[in-house]
Amino acid sequence: MARAMDWALVALVALISLPLLHAFYLPGVAPLDFNRGDDLPVKVNKLTSTKTQLPYIYYDLPYCKPEKILNSAENLGEVLKGDRIENSPYVFQMRESKLCNLVCKIDKLSAEDASKFKEKIDDDYRVNMILDNLPVAIKRERRDGSPNLYFYERGFPVGSKIKSSESGREEEKFLLYNHLAFEVLYHHDSETATSRVVGFQVTTYSVHHEYESPWDPSKPRFSTCNQNSKIYVSNSMPPQVVEEGQEVIFTYDVIFTESETKWASRWDVYLNMSDDQIHWFSIINSLMIVLFLSGMVAMITMRTLYRDISKYNDLETQEEAQEETGWKLVHGDVFRPPTHAGLLCVYAGSGVQFFAMTLVTMVFALLGFLSPSNRGGLMTAMLLLWVFMGLLAGYTSARLYKMFKGTEWKKITLKTAFTFPGVVFSLFFMLNALIWGEKSSGAVPFGTMFALFFLWFGISVPLVFVGSYLGFKKPAIEDPVRTNKIPRQIPEQAWYMQPAFSVLIGGILPFGAVFIELFFILTSLWLNQFYYIFGFLFIVFLILIVTCAEITIVLCYFQLCSEDYHWWWRAYLTSGSSALYLFLYAAFYYFTKLEITKLVSGMLYFGYMLIISYSFFVLTGTIGFYACFWFVRKIYASVKID
Repeated sequence: MARAMDWALVALVALISLPLLHAFYLPGVAPLDFNRGDDLPVKVNKLTSTKTQLPYIYYDLPYCKPEKILNSAENLGEVLKGDRIENSPYVFQMRESKLCNLVCKIDKLSAEDASKFKEKIDDDYRVNMILDNLPVAIKRERRDGSPNLYFYERGFPVGSKIKSSESGREEEKFLLYNHLAFEVLYHHDSETATSRVVGFQVTTYSVHHEYESPWDPSKPRFSTCNQNSKIYVSNSMPPQVVEEGQEVIFTYDVIFTESETKWASRWDVYLNMSDDQIHWFSIINSLMIVLFLSGMVAMITMRTLYRDISKYNDLETQEEAQEETGWKLVHGDVFRPPTHAGLLCVYAGSGVQFFAMTLVTMVFALLGFLSPSNRGGLMTAMLLLWVFMGLLAGYTSARLYKMFKGTEWKKITLKTAFTFPGVVFSLFFMLNALIWGEKSSGAVPFGTMFALFFLWFGISVPLVFVGSYLGFKKPAIEDPVRTNKIPRQIPEQAWYMQPAFSVLIGGILPFGAVFIELFFILTSLWLNQFYYIFGFLFIVFLILIVTCAEITIVLCYFQLCSEDYHWWWRAYLTSGSSALYLFLYAAFYYFTKLEITKLVSGMLYFGYMLIISYSFFVLTGTIGFYACFWFVRKIYASVKID
């Protein structure tokens, strides 16, 4: 009956989650067929910089604007990432190449506008555009001997800086990329005579345009370019300098090139940026750790379940068995509730919630639902799944709390619903205030903040209560041995069995199993790159689960053999301490790989990495705790205690 209720709970979570996930963020991105001459509107997205990590909307800079700016509908994940997708004055016609097209002319650049351009150029900001759901990219040639001859950089820079010594002293000049040469790759279907966009590339130029007077915006007569031939045949052409009072003319070319690339493969150039051999090396390295730990667990299992269960025939063998199996001596205290038992139940429940969210998200990613073509899908999936998995959080925390003979299940339920998300949301709110102060598009709007509150208080909290009610109604988990009324005195422990040392040692191997993959995750988060190797990530996640479980079991066994029965919190902290190494690695990555200079940007980086590390602590700690919980119950249920 109990087993049936457990499966019914899982089925209820699935029934709630899957339809809502499909409705909210899993619609497929269907290919669009275009006839010759059909309009291809170009959309603009946020301005991004790896130096500041502060996104801004495209029209924060005085770029050319359409008659009316229209915002595209965005999902929750896109808004949280700072995406702001809007229309632009760039409109192409399918398979109709055009050169030297006028976008707009700024007669005199104001001091404020010039300052904005200089600031964004100095901070290495990049412009992001979208055509038929494809981001614009710059094609670069590799020089590192890689088998892939080219790589693609998402977006293009606002401008560049050069050193000039025209006035007799060296000074820095800011150049604006005001001419964009677009290349649109298309795949033509001869049967239907339609075409599909399979590539969107750009080359940037800084050109101080010259034209014949009088100026006619409908038919400008440029001497620097024309409709029949490209410009830039000479490097001596003066660039567009960013200075107050400068006249700036924005122009573009668009060339359509037929490609053999199929529509289904058009994202490959963005995704195939990393070397698979590195990921395989990471997995092999992690598997070696797992094999080593598995050998130790197998040895311990044989000792505990075979040798230690043998009967004592004479005094000598009893003494020998007692020396080798000290864990039996604490059978009357090993299931004594720990200090702060309620808090342990809260974190165990939150960990189960986070684990279920992570597992289901990775399954969806493996099935291809979370492609980068579905912008914001990954973050939206994680948020919605975390909300729905509140059912499991309440259920598991209540079951554990009842085993500890607790009675105030409503108080524990409230703590489960608010402790972990409350800490995360408080940090997030403070970071959002910093972003808001910088007037960045990364600041979460009021409407989105209200939506997050609704997901938390309107869905997650009630589901936690439902799960807790179901869990507390079930019979309490029975201990395999009785607990003594008087606690046993714990002998003095060796230095290497002290809690702080064993906990810190226990976190090294789980971190070692994932740190290579962690490098690619941090690169995608902070260096504006795509991460789509979910197959490798899923394998590493499974290795992480096994590593956390095995290292916790091994150290828990050694602890019990030392007659120290305070294993509850130690089991959680042993694998959970890997989060400390994750945060230290994040600090190392910050100083060695990033070029962040602003104080606010540094605070944002460490604030978000603190949230990630805290979540990793809850995840790995719960895995280790439940592995140790199963192990301890198993070994004490396998021996006959008088």
